[in-house]
Amino acid sequence: MSYCEYCRKLPLGNIHRTYHDTKYGIKIYDDHELFGRFILEINQAGLSWDIILKRETEFRIAFDQYNFERIAHYSEADVARLMNNKGIIRNRKKIEAVIHNANQVIALRKEYGTFFAWIESIESKNTEEWVKLFKKNFKFVGTEIVKEFLFSIGKLEGAHEKDCPMFLPLKKHYEITHYYKFSLFSSTFFICTN
Repeated sequence: MSYCEYCRKLPLGNIHRTYHDTKYGIKIYDDHELFGRFILEINQAGLSWDIILKRETEFRIAFDQYNFERIAHYSEADVARLMNNKGIIRNRKKIEAVIHNANQVIALRKEYGTFFAWIESIESKNTEEWVKLFKKNFKFVGTEIVKEFLFSIGKLEGAHEKDCPMFLPLKKHYEITHYYKFSLFSSTFFICTN
């Protein structure tokens, strides 16, 4: 069963349906939120997405509202604090990867202006090329992490099935934003109906 089909069967207000209907496959223009999604995808490795969604608020608090400028300067004391935080995934390699990746985002912003601009500057990459590019710049990034991150932020097509109520609004949105280079739906939320 696809994620779209699974979510359509869930009641309004369910954490998966809310994520599917309001966030999944939608571009994130704010770099802190974009980095936050990257943090969540890294931490999902080997676990269910359900666990991550239920802990998103805890991740947000633990990692300074996804402020990569602060995260980049985390010390060993911060790593210890995170390793003792029962609200997040306590995996040292993932935590250290997040800190390393925060520094990488800062470096990319110096060259491209924003993390979002760096991602958008890359055209026509297949999944394998994306994975190589991410492995060149970041830590703890395998095929599934990169693919799901790019699906989740609308960079790779396929987040939503063609019969999903989210598919056509997002398709039209990306055609328009690609042409005009601005967002019409930056504050719009979509709700799937049965």
